[in-house]
Amino acid sequence: MRNTLRTFMLLAALTALFVAVGYMIGGPAGMAVALLFAGAMNLVSYWNADKIVLRLYRAQPVDESHPSAMIRNYVADVTAMAEGAGLPRPAVYIVDNPQPNAFATGRDPQHAAVCATTGLLQMLDRREIRGVMGHELAHVKHRDTLTMTVTATIAGAISALANIAFFFGGSRERGAGLIGTIALALLAPIAAALVQMAISRGREYEADRGGAEISGDPQALASALAKIEAYAKGVVNVDAERNPATSHMFIINPLSGQGADNLFSTHPATRNRVEALMKLAGGSGGGWTAPAKPRARGTAVPVTGGQDGPRKGPWG
Repeated sequence: MRNTLRTFMLLAALTALFVAVGYMIGGPAGMAVALLFAGAMNLVSYWNADKIVLRLYRAQPVDESHPSAMIRNYVADVTAMAEGAGLPRPAVYIVDNPQPNAFATGRDPQHAAVCATTGLLQMLDRREIRGVMGHELAHVKHRDTLTMTVTATIAGAISALANIAFFFGGSRERGAGLIGTIALALLAPIAAALVQMAISRGREYEADRGGAEISGDPQALASALAKIEAYAKGVVNVDAERNPATSHMFIINPLSGQGADNLFSTHPATRNRVEALMKLAGGSGGGWTAPAKPRARGTAVPVTGGQDGPRKGPWG
């Protein structure tokens, strides 16, 4: 209920920003057009934002019939953990991307989808993959996915409107004038980023805890986070760089130049997350340091067709 209320508050904020930009660009007429556009955008965000995000990353659905044993195991584990957590079976996707990462989307558990990159499936062992996908299923169970997905659409829309305001300018006859329009063009993307940050960091800690409960293995998730952090920094996610408004949806920030627990970070510091998980497991997180950048495991995962690459690890 809390996340649903938060989502509707975000939609109201989107409407207000659209109307403000519309007024600064075109006065009362521009405000009316913006209001209509915002209404349409709200409907699209609520009902189709998940489809938009999956399409942005060219995600491909997979199931137990996939020719790769690695992907069949991935699908089977997600399905088993969802059932154990009392969740409807989510749609399972992969993204052909070398950066190890994962995200969840969908407006509710009945319409949820989880997605892992081929880089993640190649680099982690099966136990660690279960830990990561348990984290994503926790987002689904907590109904974070609606807020996350709508926020991605809103942030992108705000930035686009700010660019419109900057290029078309405002009427000099109104009080705000060109200076006000430029100020709005600069501040609107910052406001969108702040919305992402406010939603992301606390949500990630809760999903780590929930994911550890779903997978039953906090240490596996801690190990996976450390490996992903070390490897992701050296692999540019081109799709994420082109669509930065979606960065908060991933388990680890997919953008270059990511930070720690500060105002301008969409994700908590990985060290802090690992330490919290180790405490949950009854271990000690003290003295943790990021591992050296690991090498990707196995050969490329076929998105459609192909043979299994070499796959070693405690889970086969």
